[in-house]
Amino acid sequence: MSKLKLIGLALPLFLLFASPYASAPKAFGAAKKTLQGQGQTGTLQRMIVENGSVTMDLDLNRLNGISLALARPATLQFTVAANSFFNILVFNDLLRGPDSGSMALIPQASPAAGVNAPGYSLPVSFSGSLNQLVIEKLPSDAGFDLAVRDGKSGFIFFNVEGDQYDYDANAKLLSITDGRLLVSKEFAKSLGRPSDAGAVAGEISIGATMETIEINHLDENGNVKSASLPPLDVPLPGTIPGPDVIIGELIGLVQSQTGSVGGRVGLALGTDACNKGTIDVDWFALPNNDHPFIPQNLYRMSAGIYGDFNTMEFEQIGQSWGKHAFTAASSNTCGFGCNGVSGSHLGSGCSDAYGAGLNGSQTGIGSRAWVNPFTGSFVGSTANDHSGHVHDVTSHRILVNVNDLNTSLNPGATYFAEAQYVVPHEYTWCQSHPGQCNMYNNASYHQYTVTGVNQPFTFTGVGATVREAPAIMAWDGATVNRIEPDPGNDGIWFIGYKAFQVSPTKQIWHYEYALYNQNLDRAIQSFSVPIGPGVPFIENIDFHAPPQHPGFAHDGTQGDAGYSSTPWTVTQDASSITWSTETFAQNQNANAIRFGTLYNFRFDALGPPQNALATVGYFKTGAPMTVNVPAPMGFGTPSPTPTASPSPTPTPTPTATPTASPTPTPTPTPTPTVTPCEITITQITGTIVPGTTDIGNHCDDCVTTISLPFPFTLYNQTFNSVNLSSNGNAQFTTMDPGFANGCLPWIDHNYTIFPYWEDLYTVNSGFGIYTSISGTTPNRIFNIEWRSQYFPGTGTANFELRLYEGQTGFDVIYGTATNGNLSATAGVQRDNTCFTQYFCNGSGGPPTGWTTRGAGTPTPTPTPTATASGSVTPCPSCTPIPTPTATAALSPTPTATATFTPTATATATATATSTATATATATATFTPTPTPTPTTTVTPRPTPTPRSQPTPRPHATPPPRP
Repeated sequence: MSKLKLIGLALPLFLLFASPYASAPKAFGAAKKTLQGQGQTGTLQRMIVENGSVTMDLDLNRLNGISLALARPATLQFTVAANSFFNILVFNDLLRGPDSGSMALIPQASPAAGVNAPGYSLPVSFSGSLNQLVIEKLPSDAGFDLAVRDGKSGFIFFNVEGDQYDYDANAKLLSITDGRLLVSKEFAKSLGRPSDAGAVAGEISIGATMETIEINHLDENGNVKSASLPPLDVPLPGTIPGPDVIIGELIGLVQSQTGSVGGRVGLALGTDACNKGTIDVDWFALPNNDHPFIPQNLYRMSAGIYGDFNTMEFEQIGQSWGKHAFTAASSNTCGFGCNGVSGSHLGSGCSDAYGAGLNGSQTGIGSRAWVNPFTGSFVGSTANDHSGHVHDVTSHRILVNVNDLNTSLNPGATYFAEAQYVVPHEYTWCQSHPGQCNMYNNASYHQYTVTGVNQPFTFTGVGATVREAPAIMAWDGATVNRIEPDPGNDGIWFIGYKAFQVSPTKQIWHYEYALYNQNLDRAIQSFSVPIGPGVPFIENIDFHAPPQHPGFAHDGTQGDAGYSSTPWTVTQDASSITWSTETFAQNQNANAIRFGTLYNFRFDALGPPQNALATVGYFKTGAPMTVNVPAPMGFGTPSPTPTASPSPTPTPTPTATPTASPTPTPTPTPTPTVTPCEITITQITGTIVPGTTDIGNHCDDCVTTISLPFPFTLYNQTFNSVNLSSNGNAQFTTMDPGFANGCLPWIDHNYTIFPYWEDLYTVNSGFGIYTSISGTTPNRIFNIEWRSQYFPGTGTANFELRLYEGQTGFDVIYGTATNGNLSATAGVQRDNTCFTQYFCNGSGGPPTGWTTRGAGTPTPTPTPTATASGSVTPCPSCTPIPTPTATAALSPTPTATATFTPTATATATATATSTATATATATATFTPTPTPTPTTTVTPRPTPTPRSQPTPRPHATPPPRP
């Protein structure tokens, strides 16, 4: 089966059969000779500029309208941008002429002396375009051969005539000489001298090394007998360092064959992969094991038991084995600019499509059990062994229960298909190039509608493929966070969650969690959610997992038994609900959350959500870790009675005597001791240590959780993980993506470091959050580098947070920050009363580095001072920021506490006064209302309007292989 796709074969063949003029340069610009003479066979090459140089010798007198007999010469030197698509045609090593195209110019050293002398400077319009000039080959009927124009505006400065072409086949060198630069009509008009149009303003010469991009072998009739697309010597521009396979398009979801087995059908999904990287990707077919492995999945978003909420649950309802890739094509689906490599490699910028028929061909898909999803390694001789078993209509394909597709049983449900490429070459390249690890963006998804109440089912795509993201990101209204438990040694997984009040008149909340393993080899074995004291009941505890494939001979599972489908065991006690499957030691085929699978956990509880730490246990190796989730942590004692209200801000109602209420009246402590806020800030200098590990934070307003390489203590608490916001802060207990910065404190965002809190943007290529480790145990430094832009994608904000092993201090270092400190906040916060601010919404000056490790002379932020009105002013013109109401935000449950009015004294003690009982009102959204503090005057800001998610770009779907 041939996969070669010929591009650009509609060549100007009339150029091919003239008598060769090998002995002398040919004046293509000056005269077009009649080409004649048939019957030549041979090789036609299309070539482009690999690199080159351009010289313009200008007459400044002419350009400046000075009528003198002698010219005032000045020379401008340029290099030609690599791989410029200025085409020439070469037949049997003889130049046959230029074709369409252009070359971009890069100015070199300053112009020769005299250009900027009084009265002799270059015209403003021309000098302003020096950095964006191009030389363009004009159509044959244009009257001129070449033009020098502005590459952005298209404005033509000079037309070129009289130019002579010469080509040295041995050196692959093209020379264009003696070209006269004629002032264009529009340039003459802009100079105020229309009569200068056509005047000679200088000469131009070009020297370029060429490279072949297309080879055609012709017979005596001029027909193409064979063609090839050789690789470029230099990868095309606009790609990512290293090999980087993404799924550019998902090209059709189908039921492979009519019929069901055991109430299940078999589906298949077409894929079109693109190499976003600069390195050609290994694509060697079996039995070689250096090629991608392609599993496919199906998901359903639905209401579950709550019929009014069609986005409540996001479940995986099907999974396949994986397609073994072979023989790459060289298409250009993603528009990166394919370099033409195909066969055993997927070229830089190129794409390779497999139709659903090929991805569902049962003898070409192998068991996932053979594959390490992080390294991509597997044994090629056994990974696709179908001997010893037979296939039915569902075998090895996306296995889905008929009832999960039946549209009458799933009204309002939305379906998403997903595929992933597990690429061994990306891992091996990462090991030798630590800064070029591209194993985390290999999944993409596409929405589909389903037609049918029984098989066969049909599927129709909705919208465009969403690239470089797993399907869990389509879960509407949920918070989804990426987790990387062992950076550099294993893959990533995602946790998604949401909670909502089942009824506005009740305090029963539904809690929904989804754990998705993208490429984590160790897999997940247990999930435990804490339950706070005082939660009177838990009900509707549930679990969901996708169907497992039955055992087959040579499927890679222990005893060829297949993976277990046994539901996870639920253990409930007074403090937690825990779901778990068997351990690896107990059963290697246990129903663990392996790569490319998503499991669900859910329950209902009396009590609103609060920020809590769930515990995740791993299957093969690794210690359990905690992750942030919403959970019912109890109403507390005492607590206000939450009631449904549209108001996002509590309204305290002070009374002289506490109103009779089921809530006990708090008793103030007469003389509480003020806990000192010990962190001080000192200005430092330094340079950023570049991060080498991409944590996957490429978004607008999101938070990514990562594990720390060592325990880190901030104030009086020790942490093993940190939640990094795209908006320039590191949260240790909260996960708030808020972008509207303000002066500290950020209310109820305890234990947070603010290197550069601003409305930042990490979506575009080359931007994100990157980490690295300096030094060795026990003196390691964990470097967290933000490479950001400002929303919606302008400027640069580059800064770094450094955490020190065995120390409680940290450093913040700044690189380029286009906006300076103008609309940003820097500092550190323990809680609402203990914080140190470095700057807040400054004058726009460049930020300077700072440390809390005690170097130099400390310059602490002034301590808040109590005033007669009971308001706290932590810094000049600073206003505490209330937590915005947002569906998936985590905020503490409102809890009335005993408060006091601090009186600043030399002994740092405060005298308490009685306070009024405040009644808080809870909204019907996820976010509980924060506790009102009568001694602090808070001026709430308007709730920020969430930005809409960008609409996926439409892409043309290439024809897949059958």
